[in-house]
Amino acid sequence: MNKKRFYEEHWNFSCRTILEYNISPGIKCKFDTLKEYIGNKAEFSNGIDLGCSGNSFLYFLKQKIHKSFFDLASLPLEQYSNNDLWHPVCGDLINLPYRDKSFDLVSALDVLEHIRAHENAISEISRILRRKGICIITVPHRKIYYTPQDSLIGHYRRYEIEEIHSLFRRYNLVNIRTFGIYGRLMKIADVQSTNPQKTEKSIESLRKRYAADAAFRKIWDFAIKISSNVMKLEAKYCPIEKIMNIGAIFIKY
Repeated sequence: MNKKRFYEEHWNFSCRTILEYNISPGIKCKFDTLKEYIGNKAEFSNGIDLGCSGNSFLYFLKQKIHKSFFDLASLPLEQYSNNDLWHPVCGDLINLPYRDKSFDLVSALDVLEHIRAHENAISEISRILRRKGICIITVPHRKIYYTPQDSLIGHYRRYEIEEIHSLFRRYNLVNIRTFGIYGRLMKIADVQSTNPQKTEKSIESLRKRYAADAAFRKIWDFAIKISSNVMKLEAKYCPIEKIMNIGAIFIKY
């Protein structure tokens, strides 16, 4: 199966919407952590989320900027077509259809590990990013933590911190901050690999119930708030060698 078809048919990717922020403690933890480091006072004119799926981080930035959404799968992009400042495009990250220096903010969250030719992707990120522009990424951390769950969701690899810093430096992208996103609590995700079909059906049922049931939504919001805060605290105080997913911010020189 080719990669495009894989992600089109993988419900956990193709059927995501902005509701994922509300129903998933992991996504809420990740986005809230990134918002703390990026902030809503930073000035950007053009931003792009590469591999955005249907729950793009850019959606949660308050700045009124032109936001581009790019993904290999076409289905998740449909929800970004109803805003004059939103620009969805379907394509391959190693051959981006944008001019040089088009953006001052690029995000690629949990994306590079899905790309076999990841160095080509980093080269493209650097090409479309303006001088002194910001790139923010998240990637799975520590090669020793690679499990069948990684393979199941299309990961080619996990990264060591110095490895990812070195890869980006080759393309004039200098790291200005690296931080933990998930600690060992994310090991619970390995459960998905035991019965992936059941997991996907459960996620789809949760999405529908959350959207339709106001009482359930109130209870779930409270549970997600508590659990995502626990995940953030664990990532903040967890020894770096035990962090399972890292975030990194780079500046283009």
